[in-house]
Amino acid sequence: MLFLVVFLLLCTAMVWWAVLPLIRLRDPDPATAGESEAAPPASLEGVLVAQMMAGEITVGQYRRAVERLAARDDERHPLTVPPELGPAGS
Repeated sequence: MLFLVVFLLLCTAMVWWAVLPLIRLRDPDPATAGESEAAPPASLEGVLVAQMMAGEITVGQYRRAVERLAARDDERHPLTVPPELGPAGS
């Protein structure tokens, strides 16, 4: 039982030792964590999500916009299925 406790403590210490530098690199001042500006969305889907999260459009409007976007993409780039070549032994 003592071996198990010591083993768990050593594993916890090793994980903490490996993760601590990553935690320190994130943001040294937690008070300024929310003040940094996020990059603007790079796609139309990203813009729609940002608008929905900001409350500019409703969930229904988002769904209809994404549906129209998918239909437009299907018209521009239709999915083509390659022909079957037959059995491998022929």
